[in-house]
Parts: sequence; C-alpha cells; structure tokens
Amino acid sequence: MFSHVMVGVNDLEQSRKFYDAVLGELGIPAGVANRNRFFWRGAAGTFAITTPINGEPAAVGNGTTVGFGATSEDLVNRAHAAGVAHGGVTCEDPPGFRGEGPARLYLAYLRDPDGHKVCLAFRPPKSA
Repeated sequence: MFSHVMVGVNDLEQSRKFYDAVLGELGIPAGVANRNRFFWRGAAGTFAITTPINGEPAAVGNGTTVGFGATSEDLVNRAHAAGVAHGGVTCEDPPGFRGEGPARLYLAYLRDPDGHKVCLAFRPPKSA
C-alpha cells in the first residue's frame, strides 16, 4: 500500500545518526543522502527524513506513529537502546509484550530527536 514514509526534521545530521543507529539494529543499511534528505531502504519499503522544503521548522504530528518491524524481541530491545543512546527518549511503557492471543506483540516506543513517535514491533509466530 505505501511506497514510503517521510518525516520532517530540524537537524538533519542528528536525525540521520538516530535513524542509522535504530534502523541499523534492524538490519537496514545506513541512510543515503539526496539533497536535504536521507533515505533508508528495506524489503518492506522506504523511510526518509527531510528538512522542510518551505523553510519552516519541522513539526511533530500529534497522534502520528512510525512503526518499524523487527524479527525478534532482542532486535526490538537493541534498536530501542540504540535510539535512546542517539538522542531519542523512551515513551509509554518499557519494551515488552502487549495484547493477548493472536494480537500479542512485543513493542517498544520512543521519540526521535525532533519528537516524532517511533514504534519498534515484533510479531511472534503463531502457535501451532
């Protein structure tokens, strides 16, 4: 359904370091520069950051969350820790399972250096 997700940032270099660290833990190669933007490409799509083209400060979308998939609980924890170590701030509950039955997910939430809400999610395999 989606080709990409792009969020506006105020400090391109600080945000690049944050997303290189977080997405790197999930196996995504470092962001590629293109003018005032960086792009991270994975099998499931593209994520990008940009300074706003209109020259206004970037603003956070209230109620907006960008979710990144992980293949294990350990990768969620590692990506979350990398984000906190690179200017992110943990938010909501600590990393852990939420929900029950088939809707049960292992999640971690944090805010990037500009305040965008990021979710790291692992969907465990269905039980036989």
